[in-house]
Amino acid sequence: MAANKLCCTLTIGAILYLGFAALIQAQDKILDEVCLGCICEAISGCSQERYCADGVCGPFRITWAYWADGGKLTLNNESPLSEEAFANCVSDPYCAANTIQNYMRKFGQDCNGDGVVDCYDYASIHKLGGFGCNGELTQQYKTSLDVCLKAHSNIDVRIL
Repeated sequence: MAANKLCCTLTIGAILYLGFAALIQAQDKILDEVCLGCICEAISGCSQERYCADGVCGPFRITWAYWADGGKLTLNNESPLSEEAFANCVSDPYCAANTIQNYMRKFGQDCNGDGVVDCYDYASIHKLGGFGCNGELTQQYKTSLDVCLKAHSNIDVRIL
């Protein structure tokens, strides 16, 4: 359990560090660094290896349609029409973070009906899509997200 908590803490620390510069670039940031890191942890364990399978790629497990809705961002002035543009972007933590920010700007909503749009809503949107976010999440995803958010609730991202 202690090793698991250390791994989660190190992963979130890495995401906070890697994602901070990318998030600064995104105007009107929707998700804070803790939420973004916890979504990454819940969806994939924040695996940093270049990975594409079953139509999803990168540590955030982003689909091509999600990437397209997020603005078809690219790295190094690559054309969004390039066959590698999608995989290259969503496998890069900076480009993926900006894609997610754009997607949430477009689809952000109160998915669970509690009157507040927060990280739980964004995690639902990320996993279930902008039109299906009120659906049922897997218990593993919900538990991983909740554990991560509670473990990092004392981090004030405004002072980073």
